[in-house]
Amino acid sequence: MENAENKRVRFGLVGRDISYSFSKGYFTKKFNDLALNDHSYENFDLPKIEEFEQLIKTNTDIKGFNVTIPYKQAVMPYLAKLDEKAQKIGAVNTIKVTSNGLKGYNTDAYGFQKSLEPLLKQHHQKALILGTGGASKAIAFVLGELGISHTFVSRNPDQDQLSYKELSKKVILAHTVIINCTPLGTHPNVKVKPSIPYEHLTSNHLLYDLIYNPSKTAFLAAGESQGASIGNGQRMLEYQAEKAWEIWCKE
Repeated sequence: MENAENKRVRFGLVGRDISYSFSKGYFTKKFNDLALNDHSYENFDLPKIEEFEQLIKTNTDIKGFNVTIPYKQAVMPYLAKLDEKAQKIGAVNTIKVTSNGLKGYNTDAYGFQKSLEPLLKQHHQKALILGTGGASKAIAFVLGELGISHTFVSRNPDQDQLSYKELSKKVILAHTVIINCTPLGTHPNVKVKPSIPYEHLTSNHLLYDLIYNPSKTAFLAAGESQGASIGNGQRMLEYQAEKAWEIWCKE
């Protein structure tokens, strides 16, 4: 390739209020470890998703993006094509720039499944998903693949969803997997947690938090104090990042 040594290979993260993000640090270290000195990763903090179109037009040397809160669904109309799994899930967290336009993928599902499976036990048959944003869609998809039935919990529930006020002792005892897909408890607001009746949790429960900073959120700490098993989003993020890298590197 002509002047290949002079070409920068750029990747980035699209989201809002993302200065805390995992991805930039992860990929910067990865590029250093692999001695990919011409590769870079940067944050694109967009107040509105409408600014994405201009970002693409003015940064034609970018090869791929990760997408985070709150744009995993909002970014989809800007894509030329969706991977089959992303289409089924209804959310995108990875974009590859191709000669035929932008193609969207969902590697959250892969990352979540790989990180969740070692934590599961036979009695983990029913789950509550706290929150209904873009990330929750990948979680619901994976639970379906694993044969775990799920119910969404929302502050403004749709049909077939529960409100937080409806989380009775009976509901909590029946759902032994509880997954936090809300941003509640993220640094710096580390004392905040979803409003569930933690006193009804038992050692049969598994609490999983998509948040990774702090590593043990108030949600997880409250579950652990009741004897529940816990897991956070760190491994999920690592797995989904590696899958994104694999997608970007494919011809």
